[in-house]
Amino acid sequence: MLPKLLTKIFGSRNERLLKQYRQVVTQINALESRYEPLSDDQLREQTAELRQRASVQGQSLDELLPEAFALVREGSKRVLKMRHFDVQMLGGLALHHRKIAEMRTGEGKTLVATLPVFLNALSGKGVHVVTVNDYLARRDAEWMARLYNFLGLSVGINLPQMSREEKQEAYAADITYGTNNEYGFDYLRDNMVYEAADRVQRTLNYAIIDEVDSILIDEARTPLIISGQAEDQTELYVRINAVVPKLKKQIGEEDPRTGEGVIEPGDFTSDEKSHQVVLTEAGHERAEQLLSEAGLLAEGASLYDAANITLMHHLYAALRAHHLYHRDQHYVVQPGEGGTLEVTIVDEFTGRLMQGRRWSDGLHQAVEAKEGVEIQAENQTLASITFQNYFRMYGKLSGMTGTADTEAYEFQEIYGLETIVIPPNRVLSRRDELDLVYKTAREKYEAIKNDIADCYERGQPVLVGTTSIENSELISHLLDQAKLPHQVLNAKQHAREAEIVAQAGRPKMITIATNMAGRGTDIVLGGNVEKQIQILEADLSVPEADKAARIATLHSEWQGLHDQVKALGGLRIIATERHESRRIDNQLRGRAGRQGDPGSSRFYLSLEDSLMRIFAGDRVKAIMDRLKMPEGEAIEAGIVSRSIEGAQRKVEARNFDMRKQLLEYDDVSNDQRKVIYAQRNELLAAPDLEAQIMHLRHGAMADVVRTFVPLDSVEEQWDLAGLEVNLRDEWHVNVALRDLVQQSEAIADQDILNAVVLAADEAFAAKLELAGRDQFVGFERMILLQSLDTHWREHLAALDYLRQGIHLRGYAQKNPKQEYKREAFDLFSQLLDSVRMDVTRVLMTVRIQTRDEAAEAAQAIEAQAAHLSNITYTHPNEDGSVSQEAESAVAATFADASAAIPRVGRNDPCPCGSGKKYKQCHGKLS
Repeated sequence: MLPKLLTKIFGSRNERLLKQYRQVVTQINALESRYEPLSDDQLREQTAELRQRASVQGQSLDELLPEAFALVREGSKRVLKMRHFDVQMLGGLALHHRKIAEMRTGEGKTLVATLPVFLNALSGKGVHVVTVNDYLARRDAEWMARLYNFLGLSVGINLPQMSREEKQEAYAADITYGTNNEYGFDYLRDNMVYEAADRVQRTLNYAIIDEVDSILIDEARTPLIISGQAEDQTELYVRINAVVPKLKKQIGEEDPRTGEGVIEPGDFTSDEKSHQVVLTEAGHERAEQLLSEAGLLAEGASLYDAANITLMHHLYAALRAHHLYHRDQHYVVQPGEGGTLEVTIVDEFTGRLMQGRRWSDGLHQAVEAKEGVEIQAENQTLASITFQNYFRMYGKLSGMTGTADTEAYEFQEIYGLETIVIPPNRVLSRRDELDLVYKTAREKYEAIKNDIADCYERGQPVLVGTTSIENSELISHLLDQAKLPHQVLNAKQHAREAEIVAQAGRPKMITIATNMAGRGTDIVLGGNVEKQIQILEADLSVPEADKAARIATLHSEWQGLHDQVKALGGLRIIATERHESRRIDNQLRGRAGRQGDPGSSRFYLSLEDSLMRIFAGDRVKAIMDRLKMPEGEAIEAGIVSRSIEGAQRKVEARNFDMRKQLLEYDDVSNDQRKVIYAQRNELLAAPDLEAQIMHLRHGAMADVVRTFVPLDSVEEQWDLAGLEVNLRDEWHVNVALRDLVQQSEAIADQDILNAVVLAADEAFAAKLELAGRDQFVGFERMILLQSLDTHWREHLAALDYLRQGIHLRGYAQKNPKQEYKREAFDLFSQLLDSVRMDVTRVLMTVRIQTRDEAAEAAQAIEAQAAHLSNITYTHPNEDGSVSQEAESAVAATFADASAAIPRVGRNDPCPCGSGKKYKQCHGKLS
């Protein structure tokens, strides 16, 4: 009661912030008259002056804000022919003050971003604008660069497949546009280079994220991964794929208390809520029998034997591929670049094809086996980071979207970002009708067809929203039968996306779209005339004198169509299903009613829809049965809509828990990642590594000595003969320890250690003298970096395996997260120990060669290092899908790293020239 009373008196937090911002907007508006009379050159001089005040005089950006915002508004009026509304100024203020600005579709978020981007670019530290796809990054950069360049700032675009030099140039610009994946991959790649000059990113200063909910929430369930090829297991997928169809699905689930509930016994159960399959007791026995018959499992062996864990993993992947992942809903099969058929994932949030993305943990290979297309090899992780941990590294972060308020708690909890709802420029006049719920899908689709036909006859444009390609093609087929002309926008028509969306507001236009998140193009009532004007302006065959008249004609034609559509009620939104996230539904609704236009929306549902069936079906079915609903009749009641919304809230809460859990586990590896990357950067920057190498050598010698001469032990416990042999054979250090003991009247274990360390220092100094200090530093750096990278890769794989099974500790009444932290720390200590031993061993045993011998060895090493060039970049989708982009630019980086360990025979001479067999020399590092 008290909070409500206080809110009534003082206003909500949102209202109080907007009140503060409006006072600043008043100051900005007062400056408009000052900038209007200035010439273009004088405006640019204002930018230079603001830069000087920010970087040299040390004025804060907050002090410069009113002038900077007023300057951008004036520049936009001249270059883009657009003047920022006051509400756009409010949005710009929210973004500058590290907040998330929720602004409805059509409010001009792209223009809003120019205000804080310009202001923060004055500091000279760089500003990153983050978009959801390459098309939007390029479009926004080229569109807004006209304004930024006019005001004297440089703009760069960061896209995949760019060379290192192009990326460095893009990041060096005042403002850089790019996708979330590419920024994250660049960060990881920068921490895999072997020369400091190869890095592309500067310090992570300030980022503005467009469609912030899509990037920080939808895509943040899984990490970005850079991976290299692992061993090929193609045949295994094919053989397991032949076994899976023989396993039968169980209908119904057994109640553990009564033992009842199974309608039809089977070998496995499938849980659509958690997207998992589980073998039943009988299913295990049947699977073991089938695998034995297929020659994959030894007679009498159990699937739970340690040796068969991989087999179990592949079996579950194949079961999921067959029973949870469906063609034309979760993926499509189409020709790839080489013309061969391949499985391409469909993004469930945007309906776009995710070119190059692959599901992880062998799932993609299982789907390829199911569809009978070529199976590509699995990968091993070389580097990885979550979006949560990447974006939290920025000194300052903000974002904008049309739908953030439903996730405000998560933004605050994970990123410390407050959400502000910015009021629309014009009052919303869209009519959102209650959901209609039918018993069967057939009745639902019939009602949808009738609604579309009614709109078409009246001339009202319709946007039909679906949640899958399968649904969009079903609706398309129904409309074809009814002879209703329409456009389909789904993953298969991806290339014509902007054109279809731009004209979706014309009279009698029917557009079917698979999700509308992040489309980046507004639906204008009457159609988008700008595109036609652009084509006309670019047409050289039309005389310049005629162009103005033709443009005026196009505008007047559009105005007539615009008024006609407004009179018919604006754009009609018809949704065929509810998405599991309320945000996606709101994004679809938000396409109607932009800038105060009229519009209406309606969701059509049935008890057969997946969300209804899994979460709310029984409750709604009971209501329908009680009301004795006749066939074809629908429920239209607030109680039903609230019940469905409750189901969506449950799914959102579960997804939040998943993302939070991912983050809690990744925080452990993130702390370790920071240590490793800081160490790498230190190694790259250090002109001399003498102190680090000496520290490692002394630590390694102490470990060796303590193996043979334990701490605080007596002379009778010492194995000096064994220590001498080990030092001579493994470390090339000759020291007569037994003679030293015989010559001494009294000697302690510490004296032995001191003698060994001294001998090791002398042996290493002799090598340095032979090679020359300056020549040796590059080799030391390369060996250190290579060893660090090799063991870090192995460590990431170990953490991955640890995480997969750590939940089982809960059965022993232990906290899995605490156990994970403890074991991860132990593994990290082992990593540091291994690096210390490996680096010291290589540096102590390396043989100094002549220039010709060194050149031959380098060629051999480079020739064998090609396996490192097959690098893959992946960002798994929430269901496990991952983005994969092999890049030649990065391949070159690894080819340059000529210290990659050669793949030579175990008993061949080592290419480093030590004279030892490979397995006794550099082979020990592999």
